Amino acid sequence: MFKQRLISGIILVIVAAVGLYLGGIVTFAMTLIVSLIGYSEILKIYQIEKSSFAVIGYTSTILFFVALFFDLQQWSIAIIILFLIFLLGCYVVRFPKYKANQMMACFFGFVYVGIMMSYIYQIRDLQNGGEFVVLLFLAAWGNDTLAYCTGMLIGKHKMSPQLSPKKSIEGLIGGIIGAAILGGLYGLYLKTYIRFNFDPVVMFPLICGVGGAISVIGDLAASAIKRDVGIKDYGTLIPGHGGILDRFDSIILIAPVIYYLTVMISGGTI
Repeated sequence: MFKQRLISGIILVIVAAVGLYLGGIVTFAMTLIVSLIGYSEILKIYQIEKSSFAVIGYTSTILFFVALFFDLQQWSIAIIILFLIFLLGCYVVRFPKYKANQMMACFFGFVYVGIMMSYIYQIRDLQNGGEFVVLLFLAAWGNDTLAYCTGMLIGKHKMSPQLSPKKSIEGLIGGIIGAAILGGLYGLYLKTYIRFNFDPVVMFPLICGVGGAISVIGDLAASAIKRDVGIKDYGTLIPGHGGILDRFDSIILIAPVIYYLTVMISGGTI
């Protein structure tokens, strides 16, 4: 099991690294595909992954991404509103085939996975986006790894016994501090060959620290959803890891945070 998890994890990192490094349409396509798969995992929980709701949701997700790709962000809100109108229309026309919780899950999944994950592409699409997108993984996966190590070494006080019995308050603090340190080291490295209009050694630790703290919410929220609906994993796409949402649960929540913090510290002129 460990070997399978390790191999699939390495493959996942390589695919993600190549897709993000190439940028442009490659990153766009990769992020869209991952979003659609993650969205389907949410819909599958409520047995609507092949329903009329799903068709409306998948179509709206694609339209939302296409608007981003062609720099038509002014239409993003319109797409969300139209999605809700069509979703409610389908709910009314097909009543009582679909339940209210299925309709709300469809809308939630669109925002939670589609819109939130689109910020991965939006970060990469910024000037110096190839460097900034690394902050996502330093904040999320760096925090997760260092929180685990800290918790194993000195963890004594349970953080959330019902949702994640192995997580500790010490691990939480260690993960956030660790993510901030990684951000600082990364900023120090970039500062040697890229000139920013801000000091990355100061700002990157702040971004990674905030991102690391929020990533914990994303991780625990995903666990809470699984416990509510009585499942162990969201899917089986990634051997040893589960589904897309099992691996990207923390990144989904911090992607927009990293994006807006990066834009703010640069004065909106990245």
